[in-house]
Amino acid sequence: MIYPQWPAPAHVRAVSTTRTGGVSQPPYDSLNLASHVGDQDGAVQANRQQLVKQLGLAVEPVWLEQVHGDKVVNAALAAGTPPADASYTQQPGVVCAVMTADCLPVLFCDRQGEVVAAAHAGWRGLAGGVLEATVAAMGAPVDSLLAWLGPAIGPAAFEVGDEVRTTFVDRQAEATAAFSRSDNGQWLADIYQLARFRLASAGIERIYGGGFCTFNDSHRFYSFRRQSTTGRMASLVWIAP
Repeated sequence: MIYPQWPAPAHVRAVSTTRTGGVSQPPYDSLNLASHVGDQDGAVQANRQQLVKQLGLAVEPVWLEQVHGDKVVNAALAAGTPPADASYTQQPGVVCAVMTADCLPVLFCDRQGEVVAAAHAGWRGLAGGVLEATVAAMGAPVDSLLAWLGPAIGPAAFEVGDEVRTTFVDRQAEATAAFSRSDNGQWLADIYQLARFRLASAGIERIYGGGFCTFNDSHRFYSFRRQSTTGRMASLVWIAP
């Protein structure tokens, strides 16, 4: 488990899982929490139950059908597995969660610990405004919000084409600084820096985390780019009852 180093109130709980400590067999070894990647249903359910027990949760997290968009749902009102890329809640005991294996998970809370949120930010969702949509849905003053950037593909491994760079730069000129040329003429993108730019433009100054690389740390993390058939980690945040 990775526990965010951020100055959240004590009753706000947050964690990102790693790939270790579960029951799934290769190539999903071993704490795969996703039911849509081809893993055995029994293994996924066992892993999810283990997570609930380990974290002392009263209920299972609110899982999303992530679609690389900007839709945000109220986790306390969600039914089933809603198609969305972020959730928020003000209700204690309700757990917001996103799953990733290279995309960027971003966890949020306010300084009073009255609202929390989790967002899944692949490059499409990030460019499309999922972080800004999450901030808006939380309904708290932006100067009271904290954000934590969880494990994602690092800037030395995230190779993209001209169209990705253009998508970001056309929306925010300073995004140019998050791209550098790779050896084969493509671009290396720093998704952490891109997220910081977008969060800062939304008025959030307290941004923590980053510095992981799911692609290059195969022991701790799943990576879709490294191995397309693979599991998913989860990043979770909730208000303790």
